[in-house]
Amino acid sequence: MPHIAPCYSDFFYDPLTEDVEELLARFQQTDSVRYQDFSAIWRDMSFSDVFLGIWHVSELKRFNRVALATAMKYFLPPYSYQIRVGGLYLMFGFYHRQLSTPPVQIRLALRDWATVQTFLRSSLDSGHHDVLYIYFKLVAAKAFNFVAMPHFLSFQKQRNPKKDLVCADFLGRTAAVQEMVSSDILLELSDIESQYHQLKEATAGVQSRVDLAQPDLTSRLKDAASNFIVWQRKTFSQYHEDEDCEDDEKQNKTSSSRAKLLASIKLKGFKTVQEASKSRRHRPAQALDSCSSGPELDPVPRRKRPLSLRARTWKSLQLTEREPKTKTWLLSETQEKPPARRTKATQ
Repeated sequence: MPHIAPCYSDFFYDPLTEDVEELLARFQQTDSVRYQDFSAIWRDMSFSDVFLGIWHVSELKRFNRVALATAMKYFLPPYSYQIRVGGLYLMFGFYHRQLSTPPVQIRLALRDWATVQTFLRSSLDSGHHDVLYIYFKLVAAKAFNFVAMPHFLSFQKQRNPKKDLVCADFLGRTAAVQEMVSSDILLELSDIESQYHQLKEATAGVQSRVDLAQPDLTSRLKDAASNFIVWQRKTFSQYHEDEDCEDDEKQNKTSSSRAKLLASIKLKGFKTVQEASKSRRHRPAQALDSCSSGPELDPVPRRKRPLSLRARTWKSLQLTEREPKTKTWLLSETQEKPPARRTKATQ
C-alpha cells in the first residue's frame, strides 16, 4: 500500500490531543501533583508507544515537535496548577521517550519565560520539590530551546487553519473566594464578631451609639460567596456554548454563501443556452459547408515575425541577396561534370 501522509497540522494532532487530555483528566482525578501518580497513569495507558510505527525520519521529527508542542501548551496558562504540572511531566516523558537522534528540543518562547519563573516560585513556596526536580532535570539535559516564537515561522499559511479547542475542565479559575469561605476562616470570623458584640455590651458609653458590624455577617458573607461561585460556573459554561454556536454559525454562513454562488453561476450558464424551436427539434443536424452563406468569420490576426539579424544587416547596407547556387531540395552544391575526353573512335 502507498504511504499516506499524516493529516496533523504543525501545532497539534487531534488523536494525540485526545489521548493527552484523557491522561491529564485521570491525573486530575487523583487530586495530587506527585510524579509517582503521573508515572503510574503513564505506564497504565502505555503512553511510550505513541512514537512507534513511524518509519520515516523526517515524519518522526515532525511528530516529535508536535508532541512536545502539545505538552508545552498544557504547561502554560490559562490552565490550573495541577494541569500545568501534568504538562511538565508530559514534556519530561515525551523528551526522554522519543526515538530521534539527536532528540528534538522543546521550544520555549521568550514571552513565556516570566510565566515559567512564576510557576517555579509558586512550586517552591508550596514545597512541591518533585516539580522542581523534573524541571531542572530537563534544563540539565539541555532539553529547552529558547526561541523568539513558540512555532516555526511559515509564510504559506492555510486559509482556514484548524483551531485547537481548549478543554474547559482543565482551566484554572480564581480560588480566592472559595478559600475565603472555608470553614476555618468562617469560624474565626464568627469568633471575632461575637467578641466584638461582647466588648460593645461591656462598654456602657458606646453601647447604643456605635454599630460598626452588620448583623449576621458570617452567614451573609457565606451566602454571597456561594452565589458568586454558582454565577461563575454558569457564566463560564454559557460563554463556551456561545463560542461553539458562533463557530457553527460562521461555518453555516460560509457554506450557504458558497452554495448561493454556485447556484448563481449555474443559472447564468443555463441562460446562455439557446433552445431550438419546436418545429426544428426533431430535424437531423446538417453540417455547414465552408462555402455556405452566412457571416464570414474574421481571420485570427497572427503575430508578425521580426526580421533576422542577417536580413536587418542587408537592409541597412541596402544590398540585395544573391540567389544561392544550391537548390532547396539538395543538401550540397551541384558539381559540374568534367568534359568528356575524345577517343579514337570519336575522331
